[in-house]
Amino acid sequence: MKDQGMIGLSEAAWLWVAKAGGAIAGSAISLAYLLPTGRREAAIRFAVGVVCGVIFGSAAGLKIATELGLASKLAPGEVVLMGSAAASLCAWSAIGFVMRLFANAARRREARDAR
Repeated sequence: MKDQGMIGLSEAAWLWVAKAGGAIAGSAISLAYLLPTGRREAAIRFAVGVVCGVIFGSAAGLKIATELGLASKLAPGEVVLMGSAAASLCAWSAIGFVMRLFANAARRREARDAR
């Protein structure tokens, strides 16, 4: 049986805790960084950030650690935590970009229809 640490969690459980913690932290930072206009936007941003952080956290953390030359110096939990937070933060930037594209397309369509 693998070492379960002081409170009885396996290494896999610790990685999931780090992944969720990083995703939640990244989402919270994204909300503070660019304030949402309402509750609905805040909820959507938070949910998307958490989901993206959990899904892409491990891969993002590994890529960041490798690019910075830190992969051999960081524990797996640190890599996952870093990647989850980064993926969560980046999720809102990508959504913001897509939302701006849709808004611009809608304005152009309205202007074209008004002629």
